[in-house]
Amino acid sequence: MKSHEVDYQIYGDDLQFVEVELDPQETVIAEAGAMMYMEDGIGFATKMGDGSQPDQGFLGKLGSLAKRAITGESLFITHFTNNGQGKKKVAFSAAYPGKVVPIDLDSTGGELLCQKEAFLAAALGTEISIAFTRKLGAGLFGGEGFILQKLKGDGNVFIHAGGTIVEKRLNGEKLRVDTGCIVAFESKISYDIERAGNLKSMLFGGEGLFLATLQGTGRVWLQSLPFSRLADRVVASMPTTGSNSRD
Repeated sequence: MKSHEVDYQIYGDDLQFVEVELDPQETVIAEAGAMMYMEDGIGFATKMGDGSQPDQGFLGKLGSLAKRAITGESLFITHFTNNGQGKKKVAFSAAYPGKVVPIDLDSTGGELLCQKEAFLAAALGTEISIAFTRKLGAGLFGGEGFILQKLKGDGNVFIHAGGTIVEKRLNGEKLRVDTGCIVAFESKISYDIERAGNLKSMLFGGEGLFLATLQGTGRVWLQSLPFSRLADRVVASMPTTGSNSRD
């Protein structure tokens, strides 16, 4: 199914949201709870699946739901359609501070791999599935990088990341990254996990036991502040229960 061609504009600096403009009968899909506002004339429906394969039967949809359940994402995707006259707008924002990155899947060869929590919205026709890492080591030790989402299609997708976003272009090089700092990468890039130095570095280096390695030719998007790292720091800074109690 060819993706709908949607126009968009991104607003904000560190707390960004994306506003999508739909022509009559155009549709954009989004994770449940991502909608910020929508103009009169936009209708929405929560459906099983992304709508990229309208002829998919019940068993196929059930299989897609099972895969999404593995990622910890909502079992349903919301479809927003312009049922009115003229152009209408709908906006989406993420649940934590960061940037919205628009990516044209045509420019990535039709596929993009991203962290399971990175997907925000996309043009109807985009297929959303999961991509298990190929090697056992990555599956056992990859942390956030174990389960990746695959976005497939020929239209615009919008992914979200925390902190500052950097786009790197690899030309056969290898890049070693904290697993949580990976946002997305082109499917031409190979992904693996390697040990983080010697035993002393692994235990006391503060970088975790393993690092992700990205190698090949293509683009990689990284985030400076993964939500998991922010959450860990917040929890660590909280006073212990009873620390302020009086004798």
